[in-house]
Amino acid sequence: MSWEQLSERQPRVVKTLTNSVKKDRLAHAYVFEGGHGTGKMDMALQIAKTFLCRETTSVEPCGVCKDCKRIDSGNHPDVHIVQPEGQSIKIDQIRGLQKEFAYHGMESDKKVYIVEHADRMTVQAANSLLKFLEEPTSSTIAFLLTEQVHRLLETILSRSQVVSFSPLPPEQLMKSLQEEDISLPMAAMAAALTSDKSEALEICRQEWFAQARDKVIQLTEELKTRPSQVFVSLQDNWLSFFKEKDQLDNALSLLLIWYKDLLFIQLSEPEHLVFVDQRQALEQQALHTSQKRISEKMLAILTAKQRLGANVNPQLLMEQLVLRLREG
Repeated sequence: MSWEQLSERQPRVVKTLTNSVKKDRLAHAYVFEGGHGTGKMDMALQIAKTFLCRETTSVEPCGVCKDCKRIDSGNHPDVHIVQPEGQSIKIDQIRGLQKEFAYHGMESDKKVYIVEHADRMTVQAANSLLKFLEEPTSSTIAFLLTEQVHRLLETILSRSQVVSFSPLPPEQLMKSLQEEDISLPMAAMAAALTSDKSEALEICRQEWFAQARDKVIQLTEELKTRPSQVFVSLQDNWLSFFKEKDQLDNALSLLLIWYKDLLFIQLSEPEHLVFVDQRQALEQQALHTSQKRISEKMLAILTAKQRLGANVNPQLLMEQLVLRLREG
């Protein structure tokens, strides 16, 4: 990955960061916030390479030295990546970083720390991280990556430079996917779930996602035509298929997209549809509801996604959601 390649996805972000490199004004801590697949990790690793590369004389890292190759392979001793253990980033993980803070870098005096899903830090972990942010050194850079910046402590945000990543326009991604011989319905779905082309291609090539899409369409049809039977279907066809938490989260995302499409039909904006091959079914459903009811159902799905993140029992969560979706 080069700065030029990253600029195709995030031109504003690249301009900001490369200008900081040129002026030797990199911040000691950054919060990279933006949707899934917008390139936050790629950008953090690119700065790490520029920061640690000892061969480059410009903004672009050389890409071939020991430092660059180690970062590319994920085993540079002075680049530390922290990821959630289970559902959260725990205080012991941050304490482990703090121990590293006290040592000189193994290859140089420079260090880079990347905290992925920083919004999942426990309160104790987040408060512990403040110790680093309150005592910055010129030889250390921290990157906090998040899709939910509002969940970070204000004290962390105030001590970091917040950089917002824009989603890749869905139309651009859809066109790119169709050039890879992906069907329009699958390309539209993938572009609605991620802004990252490689991940979108993976989604399109997994039979599971095609089946998941069919399950969501089936559920919305049963909610309309057989509401009294939907709980049986929920048990037999839904929960038995979406067994893992991340699978159910993806299903709820697709369900939310369906109701967004209903809203687009109500607003006479069919050009924005994601379920492009289901326009007739969407138009039929839209005849029997209102924009207010659609908005209420979308809110119910968003609430279910939040509760899923809080480890609510999946069956109870879906039963309560279906009750809300049947109303009206």
